Amino acid sequence: MKTYDLPAEVISVTKYLDVFITLFFLFEILVRFIAYENKKHFFKNGWNFFDTLVVVISLIPIQNSEIALLARLVRIFRVPRMVSAFPELRILINSLIKALPQLGYVVLLMFIIFYIYAAIGSFLFAEINLVLWENIAISMLTLFRIMTFEDWTDIQYETMEVYPSSWIFCLTFIFFTAFAFLNIVIGIVVSVMEEEHAQAKIAARDGEPSKAELQKKISELESHVASLSATLKSKGP
Repeated sequence: MKTYDLPAEVISVTKYLDVFITLFFLFEILVRFIAYENKKHFFKNGWNFFDTLVVVISLIPIQNSEIALLARLVRIFRVPRMVSAFPELRILINSLIKALPQLGYVVLLMFIIFYIYAAIGSFLFAEINLVLWENIAISMLTLFRIMTFEDWTDIQYETMEVYPSSWIFCLTFIFFTAFAFLNIVIGIVVSVMEEEHAQAKIAARDGEPSKAELQKKISELESHVASLSATLKSKGP
């Protein structure tokens, strides 16, 4: 709201709202800490640590302070802090974080492909258009433009005027990057999300009797019923 030109009365309301939100978050994190069974492990949970950090920084007075700008920027993270209130969003964020190591290798391989095609492009097409192919760095930016389909046909037709077969260069690059690598990234993220959902289901079942335990209890109950029935029959009417 402060990014708009608002009356002074509205600005004063936002200050009260800021104090209310800070106190509400403080109360909520204290309740969670008190209710936590093993308090020593409270901060081992990444979400608990993140929430506590945001709340603590929000309590720092920012008026006439040297870190006023930094504190205001950090308070913006009170918005993603609401993610911890929704299990499905937590699973999504956890999946993205756990997928980063695998995605790093995909990014590295993509960089190699970019480098190879940029070297070829700057060698063949620099004389056609220096703005797009002057060196490897600029060529990589041009290839990124091609990968995102930003007027890539204009670039292709320009090179085809000199090299009629240059369409192979563009199409193979699009196939490797926009299609193949994109599907690899999606596959990695989906695989990690499935693992996170499975772990969440297991965690949700903790404390509940397993199927084997339920079957054992049912068998014991049936044996007790059978024994009681046999006892009643032996006594007769």
